[in-house]
Formats: sequence, structure tokens, C-alpha cells
Amino acid sequence: MDEEHLSRDPILLVDVDGVISLFGFAQERPPAGTFHPVNGVFHLISAGAGERLRRLGERFQLVWATGWEETANEYLPRLLELPGELDCIHFDEFPEFGQAHWKLGAIDAYAPPLRPLAWIDDSLDETCHAWAATRQAPTLLIKTTPEAGILDKHVEQLLAWSQAL
Repeated sequence: MDEEHLSRDPILLVDVDGVISLFGFAQERPPAGTFHPVNGVFHLISAGAGERLRRLGERFQLVWATGWEETANEYLPRLLELPGELDCIHFDEFPEFGQAHWKLGAIDAYAPPLRPLAWIDDSLDETCHAWAATRQAPTLLIKTTPEAGILDKHVEQLLAWSQAL
């Protein structure tokens, strides 16, 4: 994708755990997907996540916003059949399970304040919503459930939002 295309598309920050790598589901009824080892830990990668991200990649600059950091690019482009690696936000803070606010400093440093931004994560909290409300550019937060991850309804909401910009 060329630089001009990336600079005018909104950014979509993509978390991995609870968006692409599913957990918290009933063991007797796992969601559609396949288990893959990542650094010695098996993750259930959602069956539909790759197609959904490829679709969103036509309208957004996709960026990993995950505690996985560069590990996401080591495994996920191949597993999800993405066209290539994504930019990756690097975090100075340690992940806080069940919360996403620890990501905000690094996201602020990465995302230009006047560029529209969407963020999909299973751990968005009030701090994240308060931060989004203060951004100068349009900002949309999409919360997933960790046992389902990214769904078609999220894709439709993101595409409609980007179209309205």
C-alpha cells in the first residue's frame, strides 16, 4: 500500500487477545477457528478474523495494538492470510489483564492527533472512552467479547463509520 493511501485512511488499532485469539468460551463448544502455537502457547485463532481484517484493510491502515507487539507480525499475517506485516505499536508499560488503558500513552505517541482512528479491543474501559472523547479527530471504540472476537457486525460498524468521515 502506498504512503499516500495510508496517510489519508483512518487508522484501525487491532488488539489480538479477545479480538483474533479467542478465549473464555465453553470448552465443549469452542468457536470456529483453529489452535496454533505462538511462543509455546496454543491460541484459538478465529476462523473469520482474517477475512474481516482483509476487508477492513481496504478502508483502514491496520495497526497492531497488542501486548504481543512484534510477535503479532511473526505469526498472524500468515495465519490470517493478510497481505503483509502491519505497523505495530510498542508499549513501555506492562499489560494489565482485563484493561486497555495501559496502552493509551503509546497510542497517543503513535497516532497523529488530527487523523481519524478506530480501536477494536476486548478490554476497553471508561478511561479509554474518556481519552477517545478528548481526541481532536473522529475516534471510534469497538469492544469485542473474548469468546467471539471480531464479528461481521463490528466490520459493518467500522466500514459505516469510515464512510461517514
